[in-house]
Amino acid sequence: MADFAALPNAILHYLEQQHVLTLATQDADGLWCASCFYFFDSASASCYLMTSDSSRHTQAMLAKPHIAGTIAEQTRNVAKIQGIQFTAIAKPVAEADEKMIKDKYCEHFPVARLKSAPLWQLELQTIKMTDNLLGFGKKHHWQRDIKQA
Repeated sequence: MADFAALPNAILHYLEQQHVLTLATQDADGLWCASCFYFFDSASASCYLMTSDSSRHTQAMLAKPHIAGTIAEQTRNVAKIQGIQFTAIAKPVAEADEKMIKDKYCEHFPVARLKSAPLWQLELQTIKMTDNLLGFGKKHHWQRDIKQA
């Protein structure tokens, strides 16, 4: 059972349908963005990605794990704009979960079977989704509220 409020269906569906996110990190040299393939896991409300240890964004996530990002399709029709802005806590996938997460990642991106790179969990903290399909400026919001035991 999840320890957070359920995601609105519109957000859940959108995260499951997309596969590229842009993450924003910060290091000693300033801000940096990177586009990454991801798969979404609703049970943990997390996006998982694979990225090299030597990349600037990986090094930034190690130093400052609170990151932000976007997920959006490209359209010229304002009435069809949909997209997500999010904040997350980035962390390397735990060794105990590595095989399971890699198998799921490779289901979505089979070419990843040929790569050896660390897997990262982006534990989503806040989400704002713009969904103009429901009317201009329609927004959906979600925040991870940890339930108290």
